[in-house]
Amino acid sequence: MQSLWMLFASFMFAIMGVCVKLASEMYSTSEIVMYRGIIGITVMTCTILYRGGTFKTGMWGQHLWRGVVGVIALWLWFYAIAILPLATAMTLNYMAPIWIAVILLAGGWWKASQQVEWPLVAAIAMSFVGVTLLLQPVFATEQAAGAITALISGMLSALAYLQVRKLGLLGEPEYRVVFYFSVVNFVAGVIGHVASAGGGPVVWHAHTSGYGVGLLAAIGLCATMAQMAMTRAYRLGKTLVVANLQYTGIVFSSFWGVVIFGDLFDWHGWTGIGIILASGLAATYYNTRNTARGAAIARTDPIASEV
Repeated sequence: MQSLWMLFASFMFAIMGVCVKLASEMYSTSEIVMYRGIIGITVMTCTILYRGGTFKTGMWGQHLWRGVVGVIALWLWFYAIAILPLATAMTLNYMAPIWIAVILLAGGWWKASQQVEWPLVAAIAMSFVGVTLLLQPVFATEQAAGAITALISGMLSALAYLQVRKLGLLGEPEYRVVFYFSVVNFVAGVIGHVASAGGGPVVWHAHTSGYGVGLLAAIGLCATMAQMAMTRAYRLGKTLVVANLQYTGIVFSSFWGVVIFGDLFDWHGWTGIGIILASGLAATYYNTRNTARGAAIARTDPIASEV
């Protein structure tokens, strides 16, 4: 059940989201993106050297596309987290699995021979119902721009996740996918911060406390581990199952909200958590029963059939 790697990824992404929210009070979005890239490059370089891997790849175009789309999605999400309530930003960004289902449905319709697995699509739809019940986002008029930003982030994230899936099916190892994504993070963060100065002097926020440095380190480490797990899940697991399990990130985020911020849930929240978990279990059971040991993946996965 390689799809279950997404559970670990969601857990680490949830921790990262909390740290990003806290770090946004001390650093700009571009700086957070840059430091995430620096830590990711460092960790993945050590991993590649330790495992005797190589940085050489023949898929520069694929990596560039994944990196550019992924970084734009990441940037918009970090920005949305900084200006929106965390619940609202998380809800809209976690529409990515819905967009993945739409893309796969369109692919299945375009290729008449492909079979659309409606039970998995239904599970994803029910998961989003659970997300809405749990977070109950409220859009104020002044939050419209941030809401649109988070929505676009979710759409771009879906494209990035599908590209991760395709790279994995083409045989690209997880460590190289994450390494080059970290490189694009770093470059984009530097360029973005310089551009934000508008031709004036570029000012970097000073590290005035170990608290801020710790938050940046946590963001980078959690993001890198989550990226590795997510890449493996999309490479070896089933696309719609992995996308559905991604919703558990909302459950993990809610847990940290209770532990760290003392958040309380009413019946809507607990119902939402139950729906998310039930739909995730249902999708995983369906996948296990109908695709024994991953057989016939090309028949049910439009992305795999294109490779």
